[in-house]
Amino acid sequence: MSSIGILEQRRIEAAFAKGIYEEMAAELGPEQARAILSRAIVKLAKQTAAEMAAEAPEGPSLDHFIAIQERWTRDDALRIEVTDRTETSYGFNVTRCKYSEMYRAMGLADLGAVLSCNRDGAFCEGYDPKLRLTRTQTLMGGATHCDFRYQVEP
Repeated sequence: MSSIGILEQRRIEAAFAKGIYEEMAAELGPEQARAILSRAIVKLAKQTAAEMAAEAPEGPSLDHFIAIQERWTRDDALRIEVTDRTETSYGFNVTRCKYSEMYRAMGLADLGAVLSCNRDGAFCEGYDPKLRLTRTQTLMGGATHCDFRYQVEP
């Protein structure tokens, strides 16, 4: 497990990604640069998720998935309110997101969703193909909260 929280890791990554994105946008145009960055982020999220799933002593599970959530909430990075927890479902709302705040402060509000929110569904795919995320809104997108709803399919 990394000694730095994911919030700090994302700050470092975002500073690096900003420079790469700006160069790609100048060369290829902003739409193509954004698409390339998005694909790369999704790929990395799936790889990271597979590594975390491999850490689960009894294989990936909803319980283990919930247990590793601390990595994202560390340093008060996310404030969440759990709305649902059953054997096959887990739901929560994010009422404060320091990731979103950080991207805005870095001048990356337009890329914040690509750099962070974009990872969430892909992470589920990489962690366990049976795990599905439904989210209809995000703080990054201007909503009052993010609504994360996870479901383990049979």
